[in-house]
Amino acid sequence: MLTLRATGAATAATAFAALLCAAPAALAAAPTAPAGTPLAAAACTAPTGPYQRPLEQYLGRPVDGVQSAEDCAAIRAFQQREKTPRTDGYADLATYRTMVAAQARPNPNAQGRCPVRAYRVTCVDMDRQLLWVQTGKKIGFGPVPIRTGRDTMETRPGWHAIYWRDKDHVSSLYDDAPMPYAQFFDGGQALHGHPGNLFDGGGSAGCVNLSMKDAEALWKLLKVDDRVYVWGTKPGTAD
Repeated sequence: MLTLRATGAATAATAFAALLCAAPAALAAAPTAPAGTPLAAAACTAPTGPYQRPLEQYLGRPVDGVQSAEDCAAIRAFQQREKTPRTDGYADLATYRTMVAAQARPNPNAQGRCPVRAYRVTCVDMDRQLLWVQTGKKIGFGPVPIRTGRDTMETRPGWHAIYWRDKDHVSSLYDDAPMPYAQFFDGGQALHGHPGNLFDGGGSAGCVNLSMKDAEALWKLLKVDDRVYVWGTKPGTAD
């Protein structure tokens, strides 16, 4: 993997800006209730999902890994409340990642893995695929779900600093794929929005992908020279 440290010059940053960033994919449409029928009142018939057990446990349902009408209704209510990509009660990856973020909200740094500093730190937890921003022990943003680098193209761990920002950046490597709200912190690796489904595929090509809404909010919060700390291992990648 190419390791490049920023020089601060805009020309150098532009040349390597999109080196390790993934192209977007289309968001699959979520099933909805028939026209004119409130989704909350529609029959919940989604089958057992791949993340059935952790959703059952989080929602206080009997943990048997088998979808029931009651499980489906509870999962669907959670999806509607959290505004997940699909809201039919199916326990998919997006719902699970949203659940992990919701679970972490009371104290995302409970394990102390992100160093506490007097200045602002963007914390990138690759183990849980979460990002939040803290100043001291005060959480100023998040936690929110993210997608980090896939196997052999992992997001680089350790301390970094944002050195260049480009609100409407496009990739020069991946067919001009949009990288909105890009904030580069290490060579070609950046925090940026991912148009479409954040949870498609096995991971990015090194960047830290966020939903468009979260990327925009993070853009408004951070500045050049803000620190970024990355740790852990993305599930499914080698240690």
